[in-house]
Amino acid sequence: MAKYMCMNTLKFLLFDVHKVQDLLKFERFADYDEDSMNILLESAKTWADQDFYPYYKEMDEKPVYYKDDKVYSHPILKKIFKDAGENSWIGTYFDYEDGGMQMPHTLANATNHIIEAANNHIPGYLGLTSGAAHLIASFGTDALKKTFIPNMLAGKWGGTMALTEPQSGSSLTDIVTSAAPLENGIYKINGQKIFISGGDHEAVENFVHLTLARIDGAPQGTKGISLFVVPKYRLDANGSLVYNDVKAVADFQKMGQRGYSTVHLVYGEQNDCEGYLVGEPNQGLKYMFQMMNGARIDVGMTAASTATAAYYASLQYANERPQGRKILNTGKKDVSEGQTLIINHPDVRRMLLLQKAINEASLSLLLECSKLSDLAHSEQGEEKENYHLLLEFLTPVAKTYPSEMGRIAINNGLQILGGYGYCMDFPLQQYLRDIRIMAIYEGTTGIQSLDLLGRKIPAQNGKSLELLMLNISKTIRSAKEDVDLASYADRLASGISDVQKALGYLMPYAAQGDFENYLADATIFMEMAANVIIAEQWLKMALNAKTALHNENKKFEKSFYESKIHTMKFYFKYELPKIKANLSTIMNSDKLTTVDDDNKVIF
Repeated sequence: MAKYMCMNTLKFLLFDVHKVQDLLKFERFADYDEDSMNILLESAKTWADQDFYPYYKEMDEKPVYYKDDKVYSHPILKKIFKDAGENSWIGTYFDYEDGGMQMPHTLANATNHIIEAANNHIPGYLGLTSGAAHLIASFGTDALKKTFIPNMLAGKWGGTMALTEPQSGSSLTDIVTSAAPLENGIYKINGQKIFISGGDHEAVENFVHLTLARIDGAPQGTKGISLFVVPKYRLDANGSLVYNDVKAVADFQKMGQRGYSTVHLVYGEQNDCEGYLVGEPNQGLKYMFQMMNGARIDVGMTAASTATAAYYASLQYANERPQGRKILNTGKKDVSEGQTLIINHPDVRRMLLLQKAINEASLSLLLECSKLSDLAHSEQGEEKENYHLLLEFLTPVAKTYPSEMGRIAINNGLQILGGYGYCMDFPLQQYLRDIRIMAIYEGTTGIQSLDLLGRKIPAQNGKSLELLMLNISKTIRSAKEDVDLASYADRLASGISDVQKALGYLMPYAAQGDFENYLADATIFMEMAANVIIAEQWLKMALNAKTALHNENKKFEKSFYESKIHTMKFYFKYELPKIKANLSTIMNSDKLTTVDDDNKVIF
């Protein structure tokens, strides 16, 4: 059985690089200490080994399917929901009084990484249930909280987020699902939603759909969208569950994540679908962004975790597969010698190091975002606002980089296996199929890139970017004090300079109101900014590794820390220089993708 993750790397990032223990000063987390956090991590690993990893391949071979008005999933899902509810895994960061663990988001997402790496088909079911319940807890009435949250956290009812419609896709402006007022915050819902992850299956007895709809007479566009709780079964006057006229009419059969249901919902086919308004009318998109931003971090984590599992599968293969012979310094092969393991070939080592460099820095970034979330909810005043701004800025990067580069990492892993990588008997092809959706989930790469350059960069006159650069500059100053790392600090500083040059070139377009040309290469800018942010993650890891090497009481073996420094050097040699190509593309004056004056594009 292939190893699917490294607990030592996770603990190094969690406790040494990002110092999750610093959060324990807040009263909310006072019941935790480093020992209890380690116990929770090991508990998650035991659970993942028992109920997640053994079913990874089987859930792909026997996928979710729709038949006779029902959606059928793998039988293990029912046990997982039950166990998750009984052991509070759905409510990790919820208050004790709501049945949660009151856990820091940083620790919760570290446990998520463990189970995502074991089987990326399952955790989305639990995560969406948790996110939907949290949305109700944040903005719902006491009656909504009492009715829905306990059963959701207990694993009896599932939760979803229902945004996309057949005619609108990612354009929420064009949502047409309607809500006609009845009485007491109850509305009659009519419409359709598609691509609803975890939207139906037989592992739970009810579903709670957090649904965006337009109240009759509401303003056009996103300003007229409201948020509703729409259960599959509503409670009648006697407290019994009765059908609420919302049903799954199909399950989309996908290329990957085949054990994760993705359904088409129809509301009000019998004109008897009730929805319950969450918060104020016409504020639905603002409320939903709480769940959506959390889901974007979750998607990034799923991508990083899937790529991590693929890395360890390809690393195991490289350590077991003999093929060819080492090339001697003479340039010739000694055919009298036996075959060498493929891990001894430089190009295989390059592909393994690329995977490691992408995966571990992605995880580091995601844990940093998780800690920013904890700080933004725990601090006060200006510090609270600054942490929130940094989290908002990094979220599109933390979703995009693992999704796009994780796919490249897995593709390299498949290449290491050669022909076997393309065969169904080995897991790399499944990991590659599974990760492909991550660049589409919760806003495509293009949408994330538009968000970064179009919204986050100019927000509050560039304050978010300024805060990020201050943090990176602090890392650079620390690295300059180390003779071995000073040159890498200089290279990162040069990368920041290139990002500033790109913005200096682009900003005049925005100032002139030429937003098409300002945003035309937003995805290229995303690549550029992400490269700098990931390079800083590696420089932080190298700094911590250097410190640990001088410590007599090392947590891990010397080789563990040396591998972090070695991988940092690899990233700075092979990946960071790509910023120069991005800069050249952005500053090229040829306008090749924008629409010309005749509103035509030549293809």
